[in-house]
Amino acid sequence: MKTVLTIAGSDSSGGAGIQADIKTIAAHGLYATSAITALTAQNTLGVTAIQETTPDFLAAQLDAVFTDIPPDAVKIGMVANAALIAVIAEKLAQYKPAAIVADPVMVSTSGSALLAPDARETLIHTLLPSASLITPNIPEAEVIWGQSIPDEKAMEAAARAIARQLKGPAVLIKGGHRVSDATDLLCTQGTCTWFSAERIATENTHGTGCTLSSAIACQLALGEDLPTSIKRAKDYLTGALRAGLNLGQGSGPLDHGWQTAY
Repeated sequence: MKTVLTIAGSDSSGGAGIQADIKTIAAHGLYATSAITALTAQNTLGVTAIQETTPDFLAAQLDAVFTDIPPDAVKIGMVANAALIAVIAEKLAQYKPAAIVADPVMVSTSGSALLAPDARETLIHTLLPSASLITPNIPEAEVIWGQSIPDEKAMEAAARAIARQLKGPAVLIKGGHRVSDATDLLCTQGTCTWFSAERIATENTHGTGCTLSSAIACQLALGEDLPTSIKRAKDYLTGALRAGLNLGQGSGPLDHGWQTAY
């Protein structure tokens, strides 16, 4: 069985982070392992508290997984501080997994800050260049690029610039923050490709970024190429949104098991 390691924070409401990743990986028929970077107290209304893992304990989790059940792909989500980012970068360099999908989580869907400002530079310059693919949304891409992204022309300029800046990973800018559609842009090796999907009319979008990046990691673990992985991951995400799960009082979670008969 193929395996995917998720390195991310825990979401007590189960809609995002480690919980969303594990659900997504299981839905793809793969085996999930995890390394938790932080505990969060959160629900569909927002984040109320964060307790970060220590760097030594995160390193111990990563060593435990890599030395016993080495992953076919790695997904990286929320990492709250520079010391934890440095540990992840060190362990990735040590164990050299074949595929790394990094979701540069800076804010939650509800708008809560999940990455300390002083850790942004460490993330951008130390960890993201080691990834196979990074998946920023438009606000996150604006932080990395340092300019606003008001339209598709700017999305393409940003994707190309970020790819040059990081000197390694492919860049997928997610268009979910656009008003009219859910169009994403992949830029890899100088070539840009648009991926369009139906925009589902729902307020229950908690964990969409986590879910998409995990689904892409699953497809890469299965041996698919990057464009195919993104297309299939977007199809999975669209189905999870269309299923219409409605939990909580705010931005609710997706139905990660929408393909399963209950």
